[in-house]
Amino acid sequence: MKNNTVITRDTANRKVNVTRDFEAPIEKVWKAWTDPVLLDKWWAPKPWKAVTKTMDFRPGGLWLYYMAGPEGEKFWSRADFKEIEPGVSFSHDCRFCDENGIADSSSPLMRWHVIFKATANGTLVDVTLTFDNDADFEKLIQMGFEGGFTMGLNNLDELLEA
Repeated sequence: MKNNTVITRDTANRKVNVTRDFEAPIEKVWKAWTDPVLLDKWWAPKPWKAVTKTMDFRPGGLWLYYMAGPEGEKFWSRADFKEIEPGVSFSHDCRFCDENGIADSSSPLMRWHVIFKATANGTLVDVTLTFDNDADFEKLIQMGFEGGFTMGLNNLDELLEA
């Protein structure tokens, strides 16, 4: 089941949907998405690395992290958790920020909804990103989200196999 990422764009409704099957039980896949030590091992597309500064995985909590580039670049992001149904789904709003978590209002606001479903061979992860406006939707596409996120999901496959 290698690289079975399916990405669809719904331009009219400013949505991107990503699905991916993993040959691992929900508990293991859920933990990889919600444990900052594990997230840091797969979230960034190589050769980049994700580095968590703080994570409070609960409704109202925050994940503050940066992507570290091979030339020493740091791109900070914050995810504000909204709803969490353990082992089933979670949602958060995400946007670029500074190292203190102060949001960059010029960056796209991404509303994530992540669902985990058991399958015969493991787990299907279904991610929907929605945007408040066309500009934010287009900015994400232009930034190379689809390729970068697919590379991260490939990293997750490798982590789950280990």
